[in-house]
Amino acid sequence: MMEDHVFYDCATAPSPRRARMFIVEKGLDIPTVQVDLRNDEQLGDDFRAINPRCTVPALKLPDGTVLGDNASIARYLEEIRPAPPLMGRDPVEKAVIAEWNAVAESDGLLAMAETIRNSLPGLKGRALTGPQNYEQIPALAERGKARVGYFFELLNARLIDHAYLGGDRFSVADITAFVVVEFAGWVKLVPPGRQTALIEWRTAIAQRPSANK
Repeated sequence: MMEDHVFYDCATAPSPRRARMFIVEKGLDIPTVQVDLRNDEQLGDDFRAINPRCTVPALKLPDGTVLGDNASIARYLEEIRPAPPLMGRDPVEKAVIAEWNAVAESDGLLAMAETIRNSLPGLKGRALTGPQNYEQIPALAERGKARVGYFFELLNARLIDHAYLGGDRFSVADITAFVVVEFAGWVKLVPPGRQTALIEWRTAIAQRPSANK
């Protein structure tokens, strides 16, 4: 157990789920603190002192450094626990995985964030995460839904000829994309039946232990 680290999580939110899956896939056991996003605990003074960006996930390291982004957390954990490799084994594989992880973030996660944060009444005035308040823009929610549909098409096309987004091995790109597909279900956006490659991939990943943490 990595008792000298602290992982700041929220069990119901998609972004920390990405880090949580990465941690489990690495076989790591890190002390966890739950941050109550529903009651805006992330905006309170105590958590601001930990992560001024007021977001989770966050990972506090033994020297007091706090990593407040999935990219930095994954990079750190990959360095201290190289096996199994989740960010690639050689220059080409690393590049392909990085590309698909970026696609999953930009075309998938951000599209879902547009949809959710600009439509749910409970997020009125909180259209973006972080310490600043921003009003909802309903048109962005509609655009987000359309973008998610296109993202599903991208994933299905890639997965027709590849077991995983990065090639033949499960990677951080699959974690990001899987969390997006699951997140989309919150607003009843699901891959259509014709996207069989995407559906089979999602089903397979859902059976991994990390997907159920």
